[in-house]
Amino acid sequence: MERVHVPVLLEATIEALAIKPDGYYIDATFGRGGHSETILENLGKDGKLLVIDKDPEAIAAARALNDSRIIIKHGSFADLNQFVAEEDWIGKVNGILMDLGVSSPQLDTAERGFSFRLDGPLDMRMNPEAGISAKDWLATVDATDLADVIWRLGEERHARRIARVIIAEREKNPIETTKQLADLVAKVVRPKPNQRIHVATKTFQAIRIYLNDELTDLEKALAGAMNVLAPEGRLVVMSFHSLEDRIVKRFMVEKSRGEQMPRNLPIKNVDVVCPMKVIKLNLKASEDEIDQNPRARSVRLRVAEKIPCD
Repeated sequence: MERVHVPVLLEATIEALAIKPDGYYIDATFGRGGHSETILENLGKDGKLLVIDKDPEAIAAARALNDSRIIIKHGSFADLNQFVAEEDWIGKVNGILMDLGVSSPQLDTAERGFSFRLDGPLDMRMNPEAGISAKDWLATVDATDLADVIWRLGEERHARRIARVIIAEREKNPIETTKQLADLVAKVVRPKPNQRIHVATKTFQAIRIYLNDELTDLEKALAGAMNVLAPEGRLVVMSFHSLEDRIVKRFMVEKSRGEQMPRNLPIKNVDVVCPMKVIKLNLKASEDEIDQNPRARSVRLRVAEKIPCD
């Protein structure tokens, strides 16, 4: 039986977007369209929704919606500013949704190689038609660089030991499947009592984030969002990883402070225009939603609104 994709924090994200029936909206990480479908339900006939995704399967799902109000862009949300400029929407966008990280369908498809729950080929690319796979990267990366990625992007304190065991194993056998990699991590990382997450989780996340350049793309997307939003336009971001969440939090807090002027300049606070105001800084899923959808456990929702410049 096919699993039904359940969008995380669906009601909260739709409420945060404050959708206008004739507005222009962006789902910058379409996935399989759970949030987009609800956005469309709230749009009128003159509303528009631009959707972006790296994954060819996500793009196919967007096309299958067969809705004339949808504009589809195949690529990274790092290019959000360019995609919006192509539609002449700069300064006109009423809301942007970013649902960060890997999508549920990607995790649930063994062939994509994102998850150790299902044994499959080590790939981990958001776009399997571009870039280098996890298998090929692990076959050539040196121990120092591998340990750095696992430590820096996975916040894994056993990074050096994990890197050593991976390098030692590949000298004997190629590392080609998710189970192989997870088993290697489990050799050196022991679970704590009552630990809920698999010991390989941080290593898998780190490699995936590195291969897809996710943090750099996020920083570019946030900068683009500031440029394309209309006055009172909303930026709604869901993150599932602490490094992503720190970037989003820092961005929203810094933008809400406005331009920082030297102390001795004769400028009053009222003269400094803040480009954003924070609406929600750290909303989490309820226990009921977590019970129904365990992947909601780590989500953090942050919302900011662009302030008019004049």
